[in-house]
Amino acid sequence: PTITLASADGRQVEIPQAWAGKTTLVNFWASWCAPCLKEMPELQAFADEQAGSGTQVVGIALDDVASARVMLDRLDITYANLIDAAGPADASVRLGDPAGVLPYSVLVSPDGRVLKTKIGPFDNRKDIESWMKP
Repeated sequence: PTITLASADGRQVEIPQAWAGKTTLVNFWASWCAPCLKEMPELQAFADEQAGSGTQVVGIALDDVASARVMLDRLDITYANLIDAAGPADASVRLGDPAGVLPYSVLVSPDGRVLKTKIGPFDNRKDIESWMKP
């Protein structure tokens, strides 16, 4: 689905158009979600490794802007992050998270199709890399 969200710096971003042409790992998280915060440094390392490959990582915080910014700064997360209000029609639900469980990850193809989803955290970078394979 087409969804418009605010970036952590306040810009409006339309997805999945913003990701067109790139394989995208979308990770839904919140500042109060301990497993989310634990996996984010691994996602950052994966994003850094993938920088030249055409694969990108995008976080979507189901949180308020201030709390999300604090955690992004505290964890030194530099991959793109968007903000959405948690609720029955938030972006995670619209992208297939039936229970609203966090963390929740979605692999989106370069042409905007959802390829796979994952409820729960990644254990480490190897776990992320394995999940990314077709």
